[in-house]
Amino acid sequence: QVQPVESGGGLVQPGGSLRLSCAVATAPGTIFITNATAWYRQAPGKQRELVASITSGGSTSYSDSAKGRFTISRDNAENTVSLQMSSMKPEDTAVYYCHADLYIIHPSTRTLDAWGRGTLVTVSS
Repeated sequence: QVQPVESGGGLVQPGGSLRLSCAVATAPGTIFITNATAWYRQAPGKQRELVASITSGGSTSYSDSAKGRFTISRDNAENTVSLQMSSMKPEDTAVYYCHADLYIIHPSTRTLDAWGRGTLVTVSS
């Protein structure tokens, strides 16, 4: 079992900041490489949309709504990816999902498109 696990969601006031983290949980002994990690979000009644992504080499990209306000980063030592959100708006309210593009080396080689279960972010006064 290999799955990203999100943390850090919650309630924040407009203009405030919040930091989300994503760590890949695995069965003992699993060896893998993360090719790329992305944050998506899905607001009520809307389709899931890409917010930001980061490659294994550190290249980043952002949606237009996230540019200038959100920062995606990775900690290779901790094998985590974070999304720092600032100047938040009510329209940022959504369930935020972590997606990881993985290459599993052990116990067997395969690629894996892995989604977390999501963390709710609510921006409201």
